[in-house]
Amino acid sequence: MDARSNAAPVIIKRKKVVGGGGHHGGAWKVAYADFVTAMMAFFLLMWLMGATTEQQRKGIADYFSPSLPISRISGGGDGAFGGDSMFSEDVLPQNGIGASDIDTTEHRQARGKVSMTTDDTPAPLAPADADGFEAIENALRALRGESMVADEILRHIVTRVTDEGLVIEIFDLDGARLFTAGTAEATPLLQEIAALIASVSGLVENRMAVAGHTRARPITLARNPVWDLSTSRANQMRLLLETVGVTRSRMRRVTGHADRSPATQDPMALRNNRLEVILLRSDREVK
Repeated sequence: MDARSNAAPVIIKRKKVVGGGGHHGGAWKVAYADFVTAMMAFFLLMWLMGATTEQQRKGIADYFSPSLPISRISGGGDGAFGGDSMFSEDVLPQNGIGASDIDTTEHRQARGKVSMTTDDTPAPLAPADADGFEAIENALRALRGESMVADEILRHIVTRVTDEGLVIEIFDLDGARLFTAGTAEATPLLQEIAALIASVSGLVENRMAVAGHTRARPITLARNPVWDLSTSRANQMRLLLETVGVTRSRMRRVTGHADRSPATQDPMALRNNRLEVILLRSDREVK
């Protein structure tokens, strides 16, 4: 008999090991998550394009634009202490606030400033200007409480002294508009306000300027009417002032700023529909 007949048979088991932890592995989950994230970013971008104004989109684009810590525009001369004044807008890097010209423009860094201050306080007024502007503000303040009509008018008016002069700001309120919606047709309310401003401005002889502002539109239009509208409204205010007693020779300029200088954080707020009647400082008047 064979001696190997009593030996147990040897059984070999082979196990098939499947890697990846699933039917097709887990890599598809990562790819799907990336796809969903990309689609969410795309639709968010589309929403922002439709819900923001041109100015807001420019601000978003500037945020993602690469910037260098050193300006590409030189700010001084070629010597150790040479060159023009660092406060001259002709040589100052574009983030400055100085000015060398009396007639600055809004898109330049100066914005009409004539002094270097850290807290945006206006430069000291000449004694005649200080007394005259104070007299106008006191006259407006004295009208409060005299009658309901005066109170209704004065709630549309705020005043402030700037480096340019005394700014009398007139603005829309809910249910009380200065112009018929979407037009430059003055309402009876604005006609009364113009008569009041003409009366108090007679206390001084300073020259005047009128600026018009409008609120932004909720959608971007191929031909945005805000420029023409703000200019037309400013000119209409000039005509009203001249009709009620302001001499033509006192008017120095009429400008429209469209929706580029909102008074509130919301550029579409009704408060941004406003006019500014500026009594210019005597040292700011162009001869």
